[in-house]
Amino acid sequence: MVSAEPIAVDAARAGRRGSLLLLIRLGLVAAATAAAWLVVRAMDGTAAFPPTPMLASLSLLPVNVISLLLVARLLRSEGQSLRALFAPGRSVLRDTGWGLLWIAVLYVPFVLAVMGAMWLLYGAGMFEAFQTVFYDPDAAAVASPVWALVLGIVAVLTFAPLNAPAEEAVYRGYAQSRLTSWWSPWPAMLVCSLAFGAQHAFFAPTTEAMIVYVAAFTVWGLGSALIVRAQRRLLPVTIAHLLVNLMTSSPALVFPILILAGVVES
Repeated sequence: MVSAEPIAVDAARAGRRGSLLLLIRLGLVAAATAAAWLVVRAMDGTAAFPPTPMLASLSLLPVNVISLLLVARLLRSEGQSLRALFAPGRSVLRDTGWGLLWIAVLYVPFVLAVMGAMWLLYGAGMFEAFQTVFYDPDAAAVASPVWALVLGIVAVLTFAPLNAPAEEAVYRGYAQSRLTSWWSPWPAMLVCSLAFGAQHAFFAPTTEAMIVYVAAFTVWGLGSALIVRAQRRLLPVTIAHLLVNLMTSSPALVFPILILAGVVES
C-alpha cells in the first residue's frame, strides 16, 4: 500500500526528503545520459547529444539501482519497506488486469499531448515534421549489429524490470505521498509529474522532441499520479509502466536480429 502519512517523520521533513529525491533522480539521469554520450562520442566524433534510446536505456541501469536503494533507505528510516510499497491488492493477477487497463487509459491523453505539442510547434505542418522531430541521423549509435544485439539484450533484460519500479518508487511511491503530506494532493502530484516529464527530455532524439517529451510524459505522470492516489497502491501502475517499457525497448533487440538475418539493411 502507498503510505500517505510517513511513519515517525514529520510532514515538513518528509516533504523535503521527497523533493530532494526528485532532484537526485533528475541529476542522476542527466549525468548518466551525458556519460553515455561522451563514451560514444569518444569512439565516433560525429555523435550528437542525446544518445539513442537504447544507449540511454543502458545508462539508466546504475541510476535505477541507486534510486531503488535510496527509496529503500528512506523507507527503512520511516519504519517501512520497499517490498510493502509494491504490495498487491487482492491478487497480483487482478493488479495485472488493472495495469493493462491503465495502459489504454493513459495512452489517450499521452497521444493527445504529443499531438497538441506538435501542433503548437509546427501548426498545419506537424505531420510532415514527425519524421525529423523524432529521428536524428547524427545521434550516438552503435555501428556493429553484433554489438547492437549484445547491448540490446542487456537493455531489454535490465531496463524494463528495473526502470518501472524505480521510477514509480521515486515519483509516485515516495515523493508524491511525502509531498502530499507536506502540501496538498494537487501541488504534490503536479510537481512529481513535472519532474517525471523533465526526466524524459534526456531521452528525446532532437531538441524539438524534448519539448514534446516533457509535455507528453508530464501528462502521463499526472494520470499515473491520479490512479495511484485513487487506488492507494503502486503495483497496477508499475505493471503498466513495465509493459510499456518492454514494448519501447524491444526494438533495440529486434532490429539487430533483422539486420544480422539479412531481412533489413544496416
